[in-house]
Amino acid sequence: MGIIGWIVLGLIVGAIAKLIMPGKDPGGILVTLLLGVVGAFLGGLLGNWLFGIGIERFWSLSTWILAIVGSVIVLGIYRLIASRRKAVRGG
Repeated sequence: MGIIGWIVLGLIVGAIAKLIMPGKDPGGILVTLLLGVVGAFLGGLLGNWLFGIGIERFWSLSTWILAIVGSVIVLGIYRLIASRRKAVRGG
């Protein structure tokens, strides 16, 4: 899958991750979508490492599941880091 495919997939699964994990994100929708791109990449790496299945074809169900799982993980980690940073600053 080309770089444009990765970006499009990441933007879409970033929005899906936001639907799965509703709430206020510190960075807004743009940061959430960018985290989706990172999450899609992470999902592909984890899928390849754990199951030997990577993100290869845009319309493959395994591609979408791995990308969504990766995006939810990245969004969750981002929220934890952002909330701790806010607590340390006293905000």
